[in-house]
Amino acid sequence: MPTRLSDLEIQRALGALPGWARRGDVLTKTYTFPTFARGIAFVQRVAVAADAADHHPDIDIRYTKVTCTLSTHDAGGITASDLTLASTIETLGDG
Repeated sequence: MPTRLSDLEIQRALGALPGWARRGDVLTKTYTFPTFARGIAFVQRVAVAADAADHHPDIDIRYTKVTCTLSTHDAGGITASDLTLASTIETLGDG
C-alpha cells in the first residue's frame, strides 16, 4: 500500500506545482481553456497519462474549466503517486 506523505513533504512539493493546492486529503487544480474542445483535448491527454501511471484523477468539466483532483484512496490521502501525476499533468496543459 502506498504511504501517505507528511504535511511538510506535501507543502515542499507544492512549491514546484504552480496553481495546485491542498484541500484536506486531496490535491486540486483548475485549468481554464479558450474553448470547450481544447479542454476536452486536455482531458484526453490526462487520461492517457493516468492510464500509463495506473493512477487516476477525479476530473470535473465545466465548459472551459477542467478541475483535476488527486488523492490515493487506498492510502487515505496524498502520496508520491499524486505528486508525480500532478507534475505530469502540468506538462499536458495549455490553458
